[in-house]
Amino acid sequence: MTALMTLWERDIIRFFRDKPRVIGGLVPPIVFWFLIGTGLGTSVRVPGAPEDLSFLQYFYAGTLVLIVLFTSIFATISIIEDRREGFLQAVLVAPVSRLSIVLGKVMGASTVGLAQGLAFLLLAGAAGLHPGFHGYALAFAVLTLASVGLTGLGFCIAWVLDSSQGFHAVMNLFLIPMWMLSGALFPAAAAPRFLRAVIALNPVAYSVTGLQRALLPSVVAQDSASMGACLAILAAFAALMLTLSVFVASRRTHDI
Repeated sequence: MTALMTLWERDIIRFFRDKPRVIGGLVPPIVFWFLIGTGLGTSVRVPGAPEDLSFLQYFYAGTLVLIVLFTSIFATISIIEDRREGFLQAVLVAPVSRLSIVLGKVMGASTVGLAQGLAFLLLAGAAGLHPGFHGYALAFAVLTLASVGLTGLGFCIAWVLDSSQGFHAVMNLFLIPMWMLSGALFPAAAAPRFLRAVIALNPVAYSVTGLQRALLPSVVAQDSASMGACLAILAAFAALMLTLSVFVASRRTHDI
């Protein structure tokens, strides 16, 4: 527990001391949400949604997932930095289990992503969303599970790479399609059949659907996954990524 909490605290302190990183992780998605949402306005209609629903409101959940997605995964780039600085090697030779190392790094990065997401969640009222305490609690649960799962994905890739440039290239290959095919930009019900099949296999899609059910249930199609299903799938995704992270960290070929 001492090693776990030390690694967690170290990543949190490093993040909040880096002011440009804090601003860069939060402000661009907010600007993106406002410009795209305002520009499209009411020109994009969501099937089955109220007539007065603006795209700014619909796009809110997708932007929230975008913030958590990028912040959580790119926070794991600290693994590559720690290896380059020699800190990771010192941790690996210490009498500490791989599980503690994985949990410490994943908890630190996911906390950073969750903190950024919660900061944007405070703007829900400004977007015209008033879900109440129950809705905010469900949104918090969805964001927590999504952050842990996505951080685990970032950990697995960062552990086997030595270059931060390579990490950015590989992660962008995953992140952009995962986010675009999640129902964040357009409703899954309006997509072609082959895209709906891809969306159904995308764990990020259940983050978007879960947030929409929590914050704006009127935009969710009747045949979409229920809140219980979204939470269950996100929990399974988080557990799978944590297990895979422990497996990857236990391989001796990547210890140096």
